[in-house]
Amino acid sequence: MYTIYINETVLIITDTKIKTKSKAKQIDHEGFVFPAFYKSVKTGKQSGIFVIKVKNAGQYFKTLKESVRVIKAAGGLVKNEDDKYLFIFRKGVWDLPKGKIDEGEKTKKAAVREVEEECGIHVDEVGQKLCKTWHVYEISKQIVLKKTTWYAMKALNQPNLVPQLEEDITDARWLGKDDFAMVEKNTYPLISGLIGLLKEKV
Repeated sequence: MYTIYINETVLIITDTKIKTKSKAKQIDHEGFVFPAFYKSVKTGKQSGIFVIKVKNAGQYFKTLKESVRVIKAAGGLVKNEDDKYLFIFRKGVWDLPKGKIDEGEKTKKAAVREVEEECGIHVDEVGQKLCKTWHVYEISKQIVLKKTTWYAMKALNQPNLVPQLEEDITDARWLGKDDFAMVEKNTYPLISGLIGLLKEKV
C-alpha cells in the first residue's frame, strides 16, 4: 500500500482491502491521470480520502512516479532523555525536521544533517529506519513527489534549540505526549500519521 499526501487530501494506492477512519472515495484506476488529479485537488475541486484499488500496487505506483518529478528527503523522529520529541514550527504549522538529500549523500547522513541544521542540536544516536512517506507539491509549476525516509534518533541534554530561520522555521520545541493534541490541531495529515507512531513509543 502507498499513501500519498497532497496537503489535506490523501490518495491511497492498494492491492488489498483496507479500512480508513473517514469515508473514502473509490477511484477507477482505468484512465486515472495523476497530474490531472493533483490539479483538481489544488484548485479545490476534490478533497478528502481517495482509494485506488489495483492488482499490483507496487507496479502501479512505479508508473505513477514516471509522470512527476521525484525528490528524495530524510528526517528524524528525535527523542530526548525525558521521552519528549523534537518538533519545529514552519510557516505557521507544526512539522518535523527533515530536508532534501544532497547529490551523492547517504540517506541516514542527510537525515542527521537536516535535523542538526534545522534545530541547532547534535544528534547523539541514530536508530532504525521507521518508515517512508510521500507528499506532493509544486516547484516552478512542476509537480513534485517527495519521498521522505524517517529515522529514530536521540539527542540528550540539549534543552536549548536554535530554529533555522532561513528555512522559515520560527520555533523548535521538545514536546511530550500531552502536547500531541495541540500539534495535531495545526499540522498536516502526514505529520499526524507520524505522531501515531510516536504515541506507540511514548
